Amino acid sequence: MCGIVGYTGPRQAAPLLLEGLKRLEYRGYDSAGVALVDDRRIEVHKAPGKISVLEKQLGAALPPGHTGIAHTRWATHGAPNTVNAHPHIDCGGTLALAHNGIIENAGVLRTALGQRGHVFRSETDTEVLVHLIEEVLAKGGTLVEAVAGALNQVEGTYGIAVISTKEADTIVAARNGSPLLVAIGTGENFVASDASAVLAHTRSVVYLDDGEIAVVRPTEYRILDLRTVEKEKAVTRVDWDLATIERGGHAHFMLKEIMEQPESLRNTLRGHLLEEEGTSRLGGLNLTDEQLLQVNRIVFTACGTSWHSALIGEYMMEELARIPSEVEYASEFRYRNPIVDERTLVVGISQSGETADTLAALREAKRRGAHTLGLVNVVGSTIAREVDGGIYLHAGPEIGVASTKAFTSQIAALAVLTLKMGRLRSLSILQGREVVRALAKLPELVERVLAKASEVERIAERMMRAANVLYLGRGYNFPVALEGALKLKEISYIHAEGYPAAEMKHGPIALIDDLMPVVFIAPKDAVYQKVVSNIEEVKARGGRVMAVVTEGDTGVARLADHKVEVPETLDLLTPVLTVLPLQLLAYYIAVRRGCNVDQPRNLAKSVTVE
Repeated sequence: MCGIVGYTGPRQAAPLLLEGLKRLEYRGYDSAGVALVDDRRIEVHKAPGKISVLEKQLGAALPPGHTGIAHTRWATHGAPNTVNAHPHIDCGGTLALAHNGIIENAGVLRTALGQRGHVFRSETDTEVLVHLIEEVLAKGGTLVEAVAGALNQVEGTYGIAVISTKEADTIVAARNGSPLLVAIGTGENFVASDASAVLAHTRSVVYLDDGEIAVVRPTEYRILDLRTVEKEKAVTRVDWDLATIERGGHAHFMLKEIMEQPESLRNTLRGHLLEEEGTSRLGGLNLTDEQLLQVNRIVFTACGTSWHSALIGEYMMEELARIPSEVEYASEFRYRNPIVDERTLVVGISQSGETADTLAALREAKRRGAHTLGLVNVVGSTIAREVDGGIYLHAGPEIGVASTKAFTSQIAALAVLTLKMGRLRSLSILQGREVVRALAKLPELVERVLAKASEVERIAERMMRAANVLYLGRGYNFPVALEGALKLKEISYIHAEGYPAAEMKHGPIALIDDLMPVVFIAPKDAVYQKVVSNIEEVKARGGRVMAVVTEGDTGVARLADHKVEVPETLDLLTPVLTVLPLQLLAYYIAVRRGCNVDQPRNLAKSVTVE
């Protein structure tokens, strides 16, 4: 989603803002801009396309100014062009504003402001907000009072940064539903939508919550509410550094993150496994064993890749813990009067911890009395702060838009949670120990699969020209089929669909011919023989089969045109291994098709608006 970075301090702001924007590129965007205060005037530069286009426009002699804001835009209202790019300015050119989110009553406000003489230059909802602040400021008072007065008139979501010629060393930032933080330097301060934008300069950050405003100057900052009443906020130290968000010699962030999965899994599992007791330690749940035993239903809610991991969590929880579970699209959950109560546990899964729909679903669940847990990767994220408790993935920053290591870490975290719930109920200590040992061995098994990357690369060469691909799996590997298809769609733009293998006969089989590859996820698990029968049906119709199989398998090997072997593990953990060849397949196909792997078109890393 859109990115914001702001700076105020003794240094020239422009190079720092451009540096910050580049750190935010992974979030997805279609235009960029900067605004700087200099000599009591605001200078704005904007351009559609990549930040490099904006840089070229600015030229070698960057514009001066010690306070400024910058933005990468992902279009919602209005086409991605120069006029609609942020920052936006008021009628008099004395204010500039960058905005993430959507102002839902922008149409009404725009009409009223127009009737009062305001002239609009863009199609965006954001421009309404800067004119509204201009109008309030004209009545007197400080910049922060004007921002608060304007925000009290808007409906919707926002993360904003505002600068003014009247307070040339000040940035006013505010948040409602869109992430924003203040980063504290030495004699200089920053605002940003993501800590990665400012890590080169400081690791000390203050995360804003909804309904909060920050007044940021070079040597001080203040946090207030929308009534401009000051409040205390804790300073958080970001525990990862710039090296973790560099490509580390890999051609793309996505490939780097695929290859990091042995380590990211170790980090997710570290400190949680208790082999002797055959259970897991989860101090962050903030729920007692007695409270967990009162849970009689679990609802997992998520979007995209996280929704696929949630499906695996549902299967785990019902098999091992015997708790009725279901998976809800977060975007639908709060709009259909869901049935939850104090004995329902609602688990929200989100890599970023900022996914708007998942956050809204969790808030609705809490409102109805349910216990809430979050499985998130970003420490200090909104979901992490608002749920009753949860599990941090500790997978490290994920820069590639197509999620990879977060998915496998989510599965591992769900297995750890399931182990805890199962041992509180009917799972024996011997079964628990078996799960613990299998989880501990996973990183090593992942390394063995990733060592086969060259095999997958050769298969990708054969499949790169396909127009459609079908992914099929059963049991725990049906969600893997969905995830494999999503990865291919996201980054290569090849149409792909995932199905339960048995459902193939109920429609998709009509599509199969010698031009349509079919990817089967077929480890030797409880439904292996059924999948073999499905492969036979595809081969009988001339289909080309790629299969992910267990090491030493001969049954599928004789049928498949291409195969990749994965080590044996417990059925519930096979998705961690079987998804790896599918991640690599999507990556290598996309590279061969010349696609922008890390920043696929129309997609954003974190969807913070509906």
